[in-house]
Amino acid sequence: MSKLTKEEILKMARENDVRFIRMQFTDLFGTLKNVAITSSQLEKALNNQCMFDGSSIEGFVRIEESDMYLYPDYDSFTIFPWRPQQNKVARLICDVYRPNKQPFEGDPRYILKRALQEAAEMGFSFNVGPECEFFLFQTDADGKPTTITSDKGGYFDLGTVDNGENVRRDITLVLEDMGFEIEASHHEVAYGQHEIDFKYDEALRTADKIETFKLVVRTIAKHHGLHATFMPKPIFGINGSGMHVNMSLCRDGKNAFADPDDPEGLSKEAYSFMAGVLAHIRGITAITNPLVNSYKRLVPGYEAPVYIAWSAKNRSPLIRVPAARGSGTRIELRCPDPSCNPYLALAVILRAGLNGIKKGLTPPAPVNQNIFHMTDEQRKAAGIESLPGGLKRAVEAMQRDGLVRETLGEHIYNQYVLAKNKEWDEYRVLVHPWEIEHYLAKF
Repeated sequence: MSKLTKEEILKMARENDVRFIRMQFTDLFGTLKNVAITSSQLEKALNNQCMFDGSSIEGFVRIEESDMYLYPDYDSFTIFPWRPQQNKVARLICDVYRPNKQPFEGDPRYILKRALQEAAEMGFSFNVGPECEFFLFQTDADGKPTTITSDKGGYFDLGTVDNGENVRRDITLVLEDMGFEIEASHHEVAYGQHEIDFKYDEALRTADKIETFKLVVRTIAKHHGLHATFMPKPIFGINGSGMHVNMSLCRDGKNAFADPDDPEGLSKEAYSFMAGVLAHIRGITAITNPLVNSYKRLVPGYEAPVYIAWSAKNRSPLIRVPAARGSGTRIELRCPDPSCNPYLALAVILRAGLNGIKKGLTPPAPVNQNIFHMTDEQRKAAGIESLPGGLKRAVEAMQRDGLVRETLGEHIYNQYVLAKNKEWDEYRVLVHPWEIEHYLAKF
């Protein structure tokens, strides 16, 4: 049930001199799209009468079935703080529907809603807190992004070497104006790398916030003459950007992952949820790490987890249980990166965890030593497997996982596999600079 009503939104638009409204939705790959309308069309849009051509959106529909409607989420109405104070611009996040008033099966937001409905039927709500990392780079004389940064900061450094501090400050202020509760912002490990953390929320709201976060970060960076990128590994030899996902289930208003009588403080549901995620993680990886470039980050030695294990004691496994207990009990999945579609990523993670609860799965014993320092023989003896080593292998693992296919539905599943195989083929046949450097003179 929406907190805002149609009448309240119309009143807010009038009183705040809102002249343009961006009706936002996402495509298959999490790219934010929008149809802009004027305030004169707002009431019509709030009545679910805003139509657009779905055949122009990648992964949507064929041209002969192209008419789609945008159904706005009233509670997402927000005025953009960075736009002019006269003739203001607002936005509404929308679900995509077919003309027969049925949800479009290719809408990523619908896929997450469907997974959340399953959780609700089991008595759970799903809370998620992401940790979104990004790089700030200079632009060239034509305004095109480079991979050059004047920032020489490191982890938690101050403004004397962290030239991105003012950008982070402005991003944080804009996000707070838009209703975010910012918990922390800081410089990350690599030059030019930053992180801003906002408070956890119910999963659908969190996915909406991730999309809004990316828009705000890019917009404010551009105002500073910089380019913000959520590309997982833009520079060789330094840490890439991740999007660690902290999550918990709630039941009857209480954290369902907490059990003070357990040695680790974890409930049976927490263990089973974690076991379900571990059981399906190889099939999930093509969603949580969707680019060819994602697998340049997922290599040992750069703090990116590649080994399928869990621990409450160290950060090298795929899943970590942070120290907070009681209402703060949660598990942290460390492999996702910020290029993923948050709606699809959270949907497949949730359904894998719920499947673990349904089946009463038990995770393997925790691995409390640094897995990166273990030998191949030691990891093999401990039964520690690895994530897929590239996009092609990740897609193949996804195709072997019936739960992922069921979660996505046939439309998104087929479109996604087709697109990712095409992406891999385009990458595979290119002649890369490394090959020229190493082979041209030698052979």
